[in-house]
Amino acid sequence: MPWVREYVRRNGTRVKAHSRWAAGGRREMSVVVIVGLVVIVLGNPSSSADGGQGKSPRPGPSTGYPGKFSETGKAPARPGPQPTVSYPIRFSETGKAPSRPVPRSTVSYPIRWDRGSR
Repeated sequence: MPWVREYVRRNGTRVKAHSRWAAGGRREMSVVVIVGLVVIVLGNPSSSADGGQGKSPRPGPSTGYPGKFSETGKAPARPGPQPTVSYPIRFSETGKAPSRPVPRSTVSYPIRWDRGSR
């Protein structure tokens, strides 16, 4: 809303400082208020999912409490890790990896690199 300063009209009437709506401001504000009311009314339905009892629905329990343990009071023993190989793995005593064969060229003809630059 624009603020109008105090001024004097041509006929000598003194006008106090005041605020006034801008052109089209009342219509815009009324549209905003109506949209806000529609959102509030449609966003909060009066009927509830619990059949009108006034309580919000709660999920049911997924487990039974208190928890039951074995009679000895101890958790059941877990099996230990089992070996996946039934034979011993022997490594070389030198600690070096086995030598690998040197790769050989499989091309039996000479490759001329100067021909490809033309």
